[in-house]
Amino acid sequence: MVALQVACQSDFPNCYAYLEAKMVHSAHDLVSPGRKWPVVNFRQMAVTDSQAEHVSEIEAALLDAELFMKYQAPDRAIKRLKTALEMNGRSIKLRERLREICAAHKQLEEAARQCLSLASIYIERDDFDTAHERLLEAKQHDDRINIAKGLEAIRRARRPDLKPTPAPEAHFERKHFTLAGDLTAVSVFDAIQVIENARLNGVLTLSGSGHEGQVKFNDGRIVDASCGGEFADLGFQRVVEITDGTFEFQKSAEQFPTRIQALSNTNLILDTLRLLDERKQ
Repeated sequence: MVALQVACQSDFPNCYAYLEAKMVHSAHDLVSPGRKWPVVNFRQMAVTDSQAEHVSEIEAALLDAELFMKYQAPDRAIKRLKTALEMNGRSIKLRERLREICAAHKQLEEAARQCLSLASIYIERDDFDTAHERLLEAKQHDDRINIAKGLEAIRRARRPDLKPTPAPEAHFERKHFTLAGDLTAVSVFDAIQVIENARLNGVLTLSGSGHEGQVKFNDGRIVDASCGGEFADLGFQRVVEITDGTFEFQKSAEQFPTRIQALSNTNLILDTLRLLDERKQ
């Protein structure tokens, strides 16, 4: 009765009916088929109490969020889900529902953040296709967001043989470049993100152990690649396999012929990682 009294202090007209139905349902679950009174297995409850509390909190938060949405209160729904995530940060159900509500009500930065968190969880569960979708969605919600870490995580998970190995201090051949770095410290995906955000024309050269590759950009978009005698899409696949050595980017006043057709750099990278995984299998 205490829970019922507290809950019914809200301004929702149907809260009594809602809570009453919830209580009846809970009581029904505890009633033995041949009896008219609750039968509780306390020994089993002692084992599952902690887990059950987390599950019930997740389900309660989802139900509360739906009730807030029914009464056109998306901000309160978002706040309720965020509160539940403080104790259940690995819950896919909570994050997916929060992502949906934020995206539907133009809170795109929060939707993008949830997409990144979900991608990380899906990668850990080897659900790369869903992680792929969430990374793409994150970029669509907020073009400024850096998804390089997610892309690198997918590459390492799909192709653990491509994990960077520690290398001596990097040595750069050219003296004048726009961007340069060590691939064991900064991934090629980070470099691509910087070039894309700055909308630069130029050539990104990767020098690995015994192999070199190039990626060409027009206004930050990848339009061509070459590596190991391969060009365009096949060349880019070889480039993505370079995980050690250095990279250097040289700006160009001219634009290059387009030999790679992709909706975006992110689409191209994710599709390439998928093809590399399939090829290995």
